[in-house]
Amino acid sequence: MTSTAAQSAPASSLLNINALFDNPLFAGGIGLASIGAVAAFGRKGLIMAAGAARRRLLVNVEISKQDPAYPWILAWLSQPRPQTGFLASRITRIHNLSVSTTTTTAAMANSARSGSIGTSSSGGGGGGGGPGQTHFFLQPGYGRHVVKHKNAYIAVNREKHNTANMNTGEPHEVVQLTTLWAHRHIFEDVFAEAHRLAAKAHEGKTIVYAARGMEWSPLGDPRKKRPLASVVLDEGVKEGIVADITDFLGRQQWYVDRGIPYRRGYLLYGPPGSGKSSFIQALAGELDFSVAMVNLSEMGMTDDKLAYLLTKLPKRSILLLEDADAAFVNRRQRDVDGYSGATVTFSGLLNALDGLAAGEERIAFLTTNHVDRLDPALIRPGRVDMMVRIGEATRYQAGAMWDRFYGDMDEDGSARERFLRRLDELGLFGGEAEKEGEGEGGDEAIKGRHTSTAAIQGLFLFNKNDMEGAIEMAEALVPRKYEPTEAIPEGAIRTKA
Repeated sequence: MTSTAAQSAPASSLLNINALFDNPLFAGGIGLASIGAVAAFGRKGLIMAAGAARRRLLVNVEISKQDPAYPWILAWLSQPRPQTGFLASRITRIHNLSVSTTTTTAAMANSARSGSIGTSSSGGGGGGGGPGQTHFFLQPGYGRHVVKHKNAYIAVNREKHNTANMNTGEPHEVVQLTTLWAHRHIFEDVFAEAHRLAAKAHEGKTIVYAARGMEWSPLGDPRKKRPLASVVLDEGVKEGIVADITDFLGRQQWYVDRGIPYRRGYLLYGPPGSGKSSFIQALAGELDFSVAMVNLSEMGMTDDKLAYLLTKLPKRSILLLEDADAAFVNRRQRDVDGYSGATVTFSGLLNALDGLAAGEERIAFLTTNHVDRLDPALIRPGRVDMMVRIGEATRYQAGAMWDRFYGDMDEDGSARERFLRRLDELGLFGGEAEKEGEGEGGDEAIKGRHTSTAAIQGLFLFNKNDMEGAIEMAEALVPRKYEPTEAIPEGAIRTKA
């Protein structure tokens, strides 16, 4: 009995399995599952094969918005491309566009970017500058596009990420370019052409950078280059600085051979309005450099941040530290608890300028109105290699400025001589002059009077086409101190309504 039951058990199990397979529902389920598994494995295999083929047949280049080439590529993509052939014209159509709008005056319209897809319209504007010109530049928007460059098709994918720059709040963006591996060398041509377009767009302009967080960012639109001749300094001052910088730029290997850090520092000091900042801007335009400004008194500017920024200066740029004396006021005036209020320490600045954290290939300019407030450690050779005083207006400067404003009207120079003689009478060149006074003395000797080139320029701007008016109003150049309740004299220069 027992053996018979044992023999019948396997038979019944097999019969049950056979019965399951004989069941059409079970057999159908097994079949469907098998087909699904085969399909899944097949799909995965196709994806892996497609990925392998993509890696071997395609090449990708990703450009982040933080990269300087990002706007160059967008400008390059905006260029009109005449397409030959029916298929190419259909494939390379861009349906998603974004717009970049710029507004200029009519006088500046000729210097606007050219060559991009765009339209312009005139608006009201009035004034001497003419009506305003608004330019709309269309560029590929977010999404996927296809462009053709020479014989290669390039897939473009512009994406906006959910993350943002913590310093500026701007969302991160990337542009990805994809082409066949056989055409990978086309990217070199693309970037070279994009760089040429960017250089052409900035031709005749000076880019000013400012520190935004831990990065250098352009401060507004590029400025038109200021001619070096438009900044009038005392005789020989401008030429001496330009000659020194030109010599420095041509001696990099000389510095390397002698193991000397390849950097040069200049200190321009003198009263306000003497033309220090204007000269630096014009010098940058003359050298085809940009200007990178650092505000040492800015909240959040620390030693580490300053050192990092100075090692990451934009190429071919002049470092400008304005009003350097303001950063050291708190060094000598500390609170009871020792807090100085400044975020950049004196030692941190010295180390950034000429220490282990200092960068190479740098031209730095420091400006100050009070050179006596600067610590000797800051202006020693190596940190400041050349100190130049740009002071009050001299007779030479006043004459040169007169020629720039009125040279076409004052052909014989007689009006210039009367203007200079009037300034001499007022004692504005540091000499002595006789002035009628109201006291018992009758005449009052005035010594050491000065004026600034900024004040002279303001006088000329007020009398743009009126030489005689400039001479008659010359007394307005006499420095005055006004009290809050004191009325402004009739002879003082005022802004026209």
